[in-house]
Amino acid sequence: MTRLALHSRLIPGTEEAYELEHARVWPELITAMFQAGIHDWSIWRSGRDLFHLVECDDFEAAVAQLADDPVDRRWQQHMSQFVESFAQNPEGGQALRHVWTMSEQTN
Repeated sequence: MTRLALHSRLIPGTEEAYELEHARVWPELITAMFQAGIHDWSIWRSGRDLFHLVECDDFEAAVAQLADDPVDRRWQQHMSQFVESFAQNPEGGQALRHVWTMSEQTN
């Protein structure tokens, strides 16, 4: 299983509305995400910055599968009124560069 972090930024003034949208994400979207191999997705917010932690089998394959899913397309279209952008890693791709994980360090 893969664990990766993503960063996105909200459009100014949409912070509370974005959180309300995530108070109960559409159940059919969660089903589609599970079917695409996404096991868990958490989001933290600091001001307008969002930090996502995704646990999945293969993120690129999941994104490709969801791109063809009508529920995910509807969700992405709906959420575009809140999200300004997803940051791109300068080294390529969307994932943030992993620096350190305590549990992975051996003594």
